[in-house]
Amino acid sequence: MTATGTFLPRPGAAPLPAMIRAQAALETRMLLRNGEQLLLTVVIPSLLLVLFSTVDIVDTGADGSAVDFLAPGVLALAVLSTAFTGQAIATGFERRYGVLKRLAVSPLPRWGLMTAKTCAVLVTEVLQIVLLTAIALALGWSPHGDPLSVALLLILGTAAFSGLGLLMAGTLKAEATLAAANLVFLLLLVGGGVIVSLDKFPGAVRGVLELLPISALSGGLRDVLQDGGGMPWRDLAILAVWAVLGLGAAARLFRWE
Repeated sequence: MTATGTFLPRPGAAPLPAMIRAQAALETRMLLRNGEQLLLTVVIPSLLLVLFSTVDIVDTGADGSAVDFLAPGVLALAVLSTAFTGQAIATGFERRYGVLKRLAVSPLPRWGLMTAKTCAVLVTEVLQIVLLTAIALALGWSPHGDPLSVALLLILGTAAFSGLGLLMAGTLKAEATLAAANLVFLLLLVGGGVIVSLDKFPGAVRGVLELLPISALSGGLRDVLQDGGGMPWRDLAILAVWAVLGLGAAARLFRWE
């Protein structure tokens, strides 16, 4: 207390960047401590990468080493599992239990809360990518291509899946979100070019599947990392459209209660 009667430190809300950092750190710790989330985001992608790279179970339709085909697809699956499935389920139950409603009246603005959640997703994805890359390299993966192209694909893929995940969590009941998010995860695992080449599907079906965000992400990563291609503009455009549509719909339709 000073001579003039002013208490130090001055009471009031912390600076906005500090609040976002603190919330992002909390969201990250909660995600990494959740056993179900770790199963979805770490264990399943790692097992799929090791299993299908070492055992000839599924015909990927690719020439050369299986891991060269599978590694980009599993990286895309990691983004899907964290940005879409994991975030949708966690946010859906936070909404059900009133956590979001309480946080919405805190000094942290709603957009700040969503920014913190996005930061937590990005931190988790970095850890996933490091782990999966290490496993793939140990299995003999030889990546090629431009790191900038890979970064753009991962960022736009994260934006697209985050928007769709938040849209689902903010409009459906928690139980419905749990079921729907897991179902979508399984369907996209099979039909998104992750472990099975889209060339295995009939032409008309393949044309539709190629427009899905998981197909654009896995295909773009494969073009760059396996084939050493240039900037995958078509895949980036597809992901950008999904990101705009998903985030825009989530911002408009998300219900906090």
